[in-house]
Amino acid sequence: MAKKEGIHEDEHQLEALKELDRLYQDLEKHTHPPLQNETAQPEESSSLWDMFTLKSEPELPKPISAPKGVYIHGGVGSGKTFCMNLFYSELSGTDKQQVHFHKFMLRDVHQQMHEAKRIEGVVGDVMPRVVQRVLERGRVICFDEFQVTDVADAMLLKRLFTSLIEQGAVIVATSNRPPQDLYLGGVQRDRFLPFIDLLGERLNVLSMWDSDTDYRLIDKKAKGVYFVGKERKKEFEAVFHSLTKDSSVVSTNLSTQGRLVPIPRASLSKGVARFSFEDLCKKALGAADYLVIGQHFHTVFVDNIPTMNRDQINWIRRFILFVDSMYESHVKLVIQAKTEPDGIFTVDLEDESCDEVFAFDRTRSRLEEMRSQQYLKKRWAGAGDMSETKSKMRVEPSLSENVVGS
Repeated sequence: MAKKEGIHEDEHQLEALKELDRLYQDLEKHTHPPLQNETAQPEESSSLWDMFTLKSEPELPKPISAPKGVYIHGGVGSGKTFCMNLFYSELSGTDKQQVHFHKFMLRDVHQQMHEAKRIEGVVGDVMPRVVQRVLERGRVICFDEFQVTDVADAMLLKRLFTSLIEQGAVIVATSNRPPQDLYLGGVQRDRFLPFIDLLGERLNVLSMWDSDTDYRLIDKKAKGVYFVGKERKKEFEAVFHSLTKDSSVVSTNLSTQGRLVPIPRASLSKGVARFSFEDLCKKALGAADYLVIGQHFHTVFVDNIPTMNRDQINWIRRFILFVDSMYESHVKLVIQAKTEPDGIFTVDLEDESCDEVFAFDRTRSRLEEMRSQQYLKKRWAGAGDMSETKSKMRVEPSLSENVVGS
C-alpha cells in the first residue's frame, strides 16, 4: 500500500502503517452486529451539567468484542494524518467515517444535543441519542487532530467514548499529544482519567515523535499568498483586487446555529471574502462561525495579523480554530501579517502546561503548507453555490476604488 501511494520511506510511518494494516486485516474478518435503537432515558435532573458530569462516577463498561483501535501521536508534519488517510481509503464498506475532531464535536455532539432537546423534544439524558447518530454515520471512526482543552468537552467525551466503545465502535485517532497528556492541567482532570485508561485498553498507542521531518514543508512554497510587513500591504491589496475584479464587493452575513456571522467584505459571485484579524479573532467567534465561512468562500483574505503571547491567549485560540477550519475546507488563505508564521505566537516552547503551544505548532505548519503549490491545487471542500446562501447584504464601495485601503 505504501509503495503504491509513492510515499517517502520513513521508518516511523512504516511502523504506523504496520499497525494500521493489522487493524485493516482484523476489520476485514470482523462483522459488526446490528445497531440497537437506543432511546433516551429520563433523569431526575435535566441540566446539561448534571447530565454529563454525573453526581457519582459510573463504573466503566465492559466493551463488546471488536478489534482494537489505533492512537497515533507525534509532531506536526510527521505523517500521522497521511497514514490514517491511506488506511481509510483502503478500508472496504461504508460502515466508516473520517472527521476532524473540531468538526465532530460541533456537528455530531453539540448540534445533535441541541436537536434532540429543542427539535425532537427528548426529555432527560440525550447521550444515547447522540451515540446512536454517531454510530449511524459509521462504526469505524477516524479522528484527526484529537485534543481536549475544555472541561465540558472533557466530561462529554468520557461518557461519549465509553458508550461508543461499549457498542462496538472502533476508534482510530491522530493527535499531537500522547493519551496520558490529554487535558493536562485541566479542571477536574481526575474525573477524566478513566477515559485515558479506556483509550489504553481499547486502542494500541504508537508514537511518531522520533520523526524529525515535516513532510508538508517539502513542496516549494507558492508566491503571493503570504505577505510580511506593512510594506507589502499594497501587494496584498492588489491580489484581492485581481481576484474580485469585475464583481461587486459587499458586506454580508452568514447564518449558523441561529446567529449571524458578519462578513465585512466579500465578492459573492467570485467566492472571495476578506477580514481583518480584529474581525476574526478579537471578537467572540467560535468553531461554528469559522466553519460556515470555510463552507461558503473558497478564498479568504486576512490582514493585520499581529504577534501574540500568552497575554492574548483568547486571540491565539481563535486564530488556531480559524486556520484549522480553513485547512479542513481546503480554503485558499491569503495573509498579510507582521511576521512569518513561526513568529506569530511567541511563548516558551518548553511550557508543556500550555496546550496552545502544541496546537499552534500545528497551525504554524499548516500555514506553511497552505502556501505550497500542492495545497493550492486542492479542490475546495465547501458548499459551492453562493446564490442560495440566505444572507443579509449591505453594498460597500468596490475595493478597486481604493486599492491601499485599511
